[in-house]
Parts: sequence; C-alpha cells; structure tokens
Amino acid sequence: MAQQPQLDTLAHFPNTAYDIVAVATSLGGLRALSQILSAWPASFPAAIVVVQHLHPHYRSWLAQILSRRTTLPVKQAEEADRLHPGAVYIAPPNKHLLVNDDGTLTLSDTARVHFCRPAANNLFESVATSFKERAIAVVLTGLDSDGATGVQAIKQMGGTVIAQDEATSKAFSMPKAAFDIGCVDLVLPLNEIASALVSLAVAEKAA
Repeated sequence: MAQQPQLDTLAHFPNTAYDIVAVATSLGGLRALSQILSAWPASFPAAIVVVQHLHPHYRSWLAQILSRRTTLPVKQAEEADRLHPGAVYIAPPNKHLLVNDDGTLTLSDTARVHFCRPAANNLFESVATSFKERAIAVVLTGLDSDGATGVQAIKQMGGTVIAQDEATSKAFSMPKAAFDIGCVDLVLPLNEIASALVSLAVAEKAA
C-alpha cells in the first residue's frame, strides 16, 4: 500500500469533505459490497472501514474476494493499522473494529452486541467520536438491527447516514432499523450508493 499522509486530530485527508466511510452489512453483504467497491475510482479520497457479520470461528476470505473486484487496496484490519485515503479495511471475524481519533484502528474482544462481533454499532460509535461531521455511515442489506444506535451517534456528531432501500436489499432489517430511528439522510437503491458517496466525498474539496 502506497505511503499516504498521516491523519491526526488536527489534520484531515486532502481533497475530501469526509475522512471516512463506515459500512455495515450482513446477509447479502458480499454482493452489495462488491457492487459499491467495483464502482469506485482508484482516486476515492476517503478511508473505508467495513463490518460484515461473519462466522466467528472460521477464517474470512472477504478481503481477498473484494480485492479482486475493485481497484482500491483491500485488507483485513489489524491492530494499529493506520487509515489511508482510498483504502478498505475489513473487520476480522470475532473482533470488534474501532477507529481512533489519531487515524489508527483497534481490534477488541469486548462483549457481543446483539449477538454480533464485529458489530456495526461499535464501529459507528467510534467513528462518530473520532471523526464527527467528517464521517459517513452506510447501512446495507442485513438481518437484525445492528447499526441503529450507531447511526444515532453519527448524526449527533454531525455526520451523514445512508441506507440501502428495501427493493434492492436481500434483507431489509438493518437498513430499516436505521431508518426507523430517524437518523438516515438518504435511502438509495444499491446501484446509486457508490456514485452518491463519490459525490459527497468530493463535494467540498478541503472545505
């Protein structure tokens, strides 16, 4: 992965209105993630962190599969990884993925949230605390309500929330829970989410 400018609490990534896009998904997530990542240009200016609900006791090949479907670098997140613009970090099985305000990642063994580890709520809450209004949360297809309280934190800190619509979701429970809590800015079909994120990220160049 090419060396990029370091991110800290006093400096943001250049040429972007948002430093980070946090994505959560479950059932149907591979297809949804593949479609979004394959549509993004190599110059996508924000870091991307992903929670996909995974079997806790089996190795995940998600990062390797997605890396074949996008021009962006994709890796399974490791402790103390530092975020880089345009790079994708996938939460490993049975670990919560958290983002720190110095732009590094933490993996946690704390208790499951709604039976999930990794959990979207934990990721979103850490992103909200660390990046405030420069964060986007995306809730894609999935069962259960994981992510709903996390998007509340994103909105309270001034960030933006996108949810996948029912028609294109294999399971609408996760997007619906986020919508029902009243914190979703945009509800979009899957084929419009990638372009919406690009438009948002580049809308206010270094504003």
